Amino acid sequence: MSRPDDARFDAFEREALAEGFDEVLARSWDPLTVLDTHTHPFAVKAVVVAGEMWLGCRGDTRNLLPGDTFTLDRDEPHDERYGPQGATYWVARRG
Repeated sequence: MSRPDDARFDAFEREALAEGFDEVLARSWDPLTVLDTHTHPFAVKAVVVAGEMWLGCRGDTRNLLPGDTFTLDRDEPHDERYGPQGATYWVARRG
């Protein structure tokens, strides 16, 4: 049985792969998780689908809620903080 978000995830995945991203997955974070400044060896395009998070990047911190999007360049320093309900986002990665 499919979940209501399956079609939306599939559409996000198709679009990201067509844009040249290598992989697409759903990431979920526990409530109140804090990730200090770090980088990734891949570029990111993501959309928050549940919960709340704060993304610190480029001298700014954004509060992200369901429907909000964010991008990160490869090796771009950033930090992440997740709300009291945690958060889930769909992320496309390009290595």
